Amino acid sequence: MDPSGLIPVADTIPTHWGWFYFFLLLTFILHLLLMNVMLGSGIISLVKHIRKGGSASCPVCKDISLKLPYKIAFTINFGVAPLLFLQVLYGQFIYVSSIMMAVYWLSVVGILVIMYYSAYIYDFKYDQWPNLRIYFVGLMVALALIIAFFFSNNMTLMLSPEKWTGFFDNRSGTMLNLSDPTLIPRYLHFVVASIAVGGLFMAITWKFKQSPKAAEYIEEGMKWFSYATLAQIVIGIWFLISLPQDIMLLFMGGKALNTAIFLLGLSGVAMILVFSFKKMVWATTAGLVMTIIFMVLMRDMVRSAYLGGYYHPSERVVVPEYAPLFIFLVVFVIGIGAVFYMLKLAFEAGKEA
Repeated sequence: MDPSGLIPVADTIPTHWGWFYFFLLLTFILHLLLMNVMLGSGIISLVKHIRKGGSASCPVCKDISLKLPYKIAFTINFGVAPLLFLQVLYGQFIYVSSIMMAVYWLSVVGILVIMYYSAYIYDFKYDQWPNLRIYFVGLMVALALIIAFFFSNNMTLMLSPEKWTGFFDNRSGTMLNLSDPTLIPRYLHFVVASIAVGGLFMAITWKFKQSPKAAEYIEEGMKWFSYATLAQIVIGIWFLISLPQDIMLLFMGGKALNTAIFLLGLSGVAMILVFSFKKMVWATTAGLVMTIIFMVLMRDMVRSAYLGGYYHPSERVVVPEYAPLFIFLVVFVIGIGAVFYMLKLAFEAGKEA
């Protein structure tokens, strides 16, 4: 069967596809940073509890517990926008892959609720239930890793229409893309990146604290970042060579723009490693944001290469209707302003406390 026959007809869009592409990348970068901070902080806290014993004193874990519910809330809310923009540009692919793994995809909502509750209990009962801390943060991390695995499956399955014929043999909505050679390295690439970013966020947090142990925790956070980033190099190479050869070669000189973005990304990784081993927190942070931008661009280039034989967003038919775009821009700006204002109030309240 010709896989192109399984791809639904794309809907019309109200304005040029470039607007949706820009906001897809922008909101995904924001979501990615928040998601990495949330998952990485949880993993670091869990590891420290395991090393010290669940009920032992752990100022870093206590600080993480206070912020974890907020991190989850921001991650979820900032994750809605890129998913919506993805559906606008690639809806005929993401909807099909979501249906094929519908049982797992729909379960994400319930898993998120349990994860949220676990994080809140970890925060509110941190001092009252010292022997149970490790279990609640462990449950939160485990559920977050499960959700990440489901997302990795969906994002790879949508890129492979030739595998959609498997639906005729499995109509139960339990199809996963386990045979894809890129699935595991892609998944680990996100997970290990979260440990690095979680460590950097830990260092940033203790930069603002007046504590005799602040310098020690800043150094520890930078170590988490440095060694996780080193592991990322190995996983990144694994991810690259697991791609289909024609797509991999696009980044190895096959296409000028792809190769340039790849080299800039590598340069960014080298730069942030130097900064992190020198404990230069702010320089590392700036370099990380720049590197993530290049990595997200590479990720989009990989997606475009996979789907190049079937579709490109530039093919979408535009039926002009600019009001929704203007409304979104206004709401987006007001929303970002409101978030920063709430964070300002929370920060000031924390200082007073």
